[in-house]
Amino acid sequence: MSQPREIAAGATYLITRRVLRRHLLFRPDAAITQLLVYTLAFSTRRFGIEVHALCAMSTHLHVVVTDVNGVLPRFLQFFHRIVALGTKVLRTWEGPVWDHEATSVVRLLTRAAVVEKIAYVLANPVAAGLVRHARDWPGAKVNVDELGHGVLRAARPTVYLDPENPQWPEEVALPLALPPIIQQDSGEIFRREVAAELERQEAQAHAEVRRQGRRFLGAERASKISPYERATSFEALHDRNPVFAVGRHQGGAWRVAAAAVRAFRMSYRAALERWRAGVRSAVFPAGTWWMRTFHGVCVTDVVLTV
Repeated sequence: MSQPREIAAGATYLITRRVLRRHLLFRPDAAITQLLVYTLAFSTRRFGIEVHALCAMSTHLHVVVTDVNGVLPRFLQFFHRIVALGTKVLRTWEGPVWDHEATSVVRLLTRAAVVEKIAYVLANPVAAGLVRHARDWPGAKVNVDELGHGVLRAARPTVYLDPENPQWPEEVALPLALPPIIQQDSGEIFRREVAAELERQEAQAHAEVRRQGRRFLGAERASKISPYERATSFEALHDRNPVFAVGRHQGGAWRVAAAAVRAFRMSYRAALERWRAGVRSAVFPAGTWWMRTFHGVCVTDVVLTV
């Protein structure tokens, strides 16, 4: 049984979803970039999600978002479904698109976590040895100077989406918002912080590529590789799947966050045991989503603190 997850309105997350068996179905060509940007823009507008950063790698997708209305599971279900169906048509692909592992959802609890994880998302193509600098990646992405005020645009893809269906506009725009933990008047400071962290991570990636005696693949070759190939680089299996991040050197914040997660899970399980025993008046902790949505359980408005 999976662990219960708190879904809180206004929370910021790093979302990661991987392609089945590391196939390169999201190879960074114009068609897949159009599909991903259009679908993300449409889905986030539909569910009131704010987007802060994006990087579509050939084998997986990273997005940093804020769930304004506390509907993250609904958004992910819709967004991932449309991406999968569009990709199947675009790539003439039979079978699943997404890996069978659950989507990674990491809540970003501090400014340090937001800065580090956004830089991590942008630096992904560099860390993978594909391009020397994040700005060189040809796939769907956000650049540092676009954070908080850029706009991504895409025309409706010619695959899968019915042009006669009025719900699919001819063109969509995806405005990039500042994370709520960042004050609106400090956007430039935030961008400088991300740029510095990105530079640090790129330097680490350059050193690792040199240590391994490799060369960067390059944007042109990455765009032309067959989408039916599979990534061959080493990837650890059954690695940790964290539910929150606080950033480096944030030991105190980590302990508080870990205690809050444990308190939520304990309260949830206690309420679930009562509900299973037939006590329909059992009260679940704030942030309970599945049981409230599908079974209409009582949920307290009081957020657990430790």
